[in-house]
Amino acid sequence: MDQSTWNFIFIGITFGTYIGIAIWSRAASTKEYYTASGSVSPFANGMATAADWMSAATFISMAGGIAAAGYGASKFLMGWTGGFVLLTTLMVPYLRKFGKATVPDFVGDRFYSNGARLVAVICAIFICMTYIMGQMRGVGIVFSRLFDIEIWMGVMIGGGIVFFYAGLGGMKGITYTQVAQYCVMVFSYTIPVIFISIIITGSAIPQLGLIGDYVKEGPTKIVPLLQKVNQISVDLGFKEYTAGTANKLDLFCITAALMVGTAGLPHVIVRFFTVKNVKAVRKSAYWTLSFIAIIYLTAPALGMFARTNFIEEINQKKYEEAPSWFKNWENQGMIAWVDKNEDGIMQYRAGDVFAGKPNFDDEARVEGSPRPVKNKLSNSPNEVYYDKDIIVLANPEMAGLPSWVIALVMAGCVAAALSTAAGLLLVLSTSISHDLMKKILKPDISDKQEIRYARIASFGALVIAAYFGINPPSEFVAKTVAFAFGLAASSFFPTLIMGIFSKRINREGAIAGMIGGIGFTLSYVIYFQFISETKDFWFGVSPEGIGFIGMFINFFVAFIISSMTPAPPTEVQKMVENIRIPKGSGDAISH
Repeated sequence: MDQSTWNFIFIGITFGTYIGIAIWSRAASTKEYYTASGSVSPFANGMATAADWMSAATFISMAGGIAAAGYGASKFLMGWTGGFVLLTTLMVPYLRKFGKATVPDFVGDRFYSNGARLVAVICAIFICMTYIMGQMRGVGIVFSRLFDIEIWMGVMIGGGIVFFYAGLGGMKGITYTQVAQYCVMVFSYTIPVIFISIIITGSAIPQLGLIGDYVKEGPTKIVPLLQKVNQISVDLGFKEYTAGTANKLDLFCITAALMVGTAGLPHVIVRFFTVKNVKAVRKSAYWTLSFIAIIYLTAPALGMFARTNFIEEINQKKYEEAPSWFKNWENQGMIAWVDKNEDGIMQYRAGDVFAGKPNFDDEARVEGSPRPVKNKLSNSPNEVYYDKDIIVLANPEMAGLPSWVIALVMAGCVAAALSTAAGLLLVLSTSISHDLMKKILKPDISDKQEIRYARIASFGALVIAAYFGINPPSEFVAKTVAFAFGLAASSFFPTLIMGIFSKRINREGAIAGMIGGIGFTLSYVIYFQFISETKDFWFGVSPEGIGFIGMFINFFVAFIISSMTPAPPTEVQKMVENIRIPKGSGDAISH
């Protein structure tokens, strides 16, 4: 069978499974729609949370970042993994004991204010909309390659599928759909890497292959793989693959922002409301970390193997002899070659091909280029441009793996993007229907009306997300997603931590802190991403890492304002104490 047939088979089977689960588990009440009635087992919830967590940024972009940046991309591994530990130890057990369906619900009740609830709803919308943009972009990239269509068409198809099973099934439908999606993801991520590891290193365990020998060229040229990749990188004008080249302060801030941002992501937090009790939360966290580790421990090997294959397949090859996968991705505008020295040979070197972001259209054509290019060329010797988001998708093609493996990877990428998009969509819809409509604007609406508002909100959110998926604020999916983590780090994380562990923080402090933190972070991102033409960041801290600074602003403002205004009511302070007391120990004693 040809590649297209395999693609349709795998995508058809997985989509049919997702839709079937959504119909089977359709939510009939608000409790099922918001928290699946708290009836999900820790094992199933751990798998669903892992799928919800491992977005297109994790599945598609993380390994692409590792392939391009080497050691510098470790910020994603350290930040996201550390953040999940922080989330499961410091926050979700207490939030689950509080027993609310959403993060804005906790904020509104803990800070005894609909004003605080409204600010939390706005923060949730900003965070989720920024995050879901990256997912829609990932869906578009996959479908554009899968069906040879434009990216905008792929975004629309993915958005329609997500709306169907997220809007229909709510948290109940999403949970069991995500269990299926995790199974698709883990097999599609690991199986190709195992095959490639055997080809390149002779080891069936990718993690051992990463630190093993390069044996692809035969016994006479066996060298450690890391040594070979380092040498190739230096020969092509790059820094050593294992060398850290990023600004250390910025690297630290990005890692920290990803970590605390993870602990503040509302779509991940709400997943732990679907289990029966606090004990089940801890078991669920164990399973989640175990399922995540399978993919996270494989990503460095995938990135290394992909970089090795990419260079060997492209560099110093005649364009006429370029492999078919290169031509396929070139047709999608994700790869480009410009013959700067007019020798007909592709030269992959350090540096950018274009002076700006590549923009393919019919208005202008650079002489010697096989495709229309609107940008002027840079002065670097590099002639090959590629979008980092294609690395995982193109990796099996580069290694010459069978067509069914390529189709499996495509299905996994779609599953990753759709699973997280569904979780984000649910948070958006519940924030609007439950926290805004039910709790603030129309307290007397029925359960049926509340679910209707949730589905309307889902549709509106998807329309906006689809637009930004087609016209993303960043060409790199992981970078767009990193902005969402910064917004979560500067808004929800400090507010939730203070709400759980400090009796003195009051509504005035919480509201001012959230506004100050997210306002500063959002302004910084907008200015340097859309307004400023320079990259003269403050103290070298990029927009991806500024959320860590925004977190401190939130803490500082909240404490200062709270110290200048009345303390929370006695019953709220007692509630805060009781949240931290294990069930069965009795009430906390106020002092």
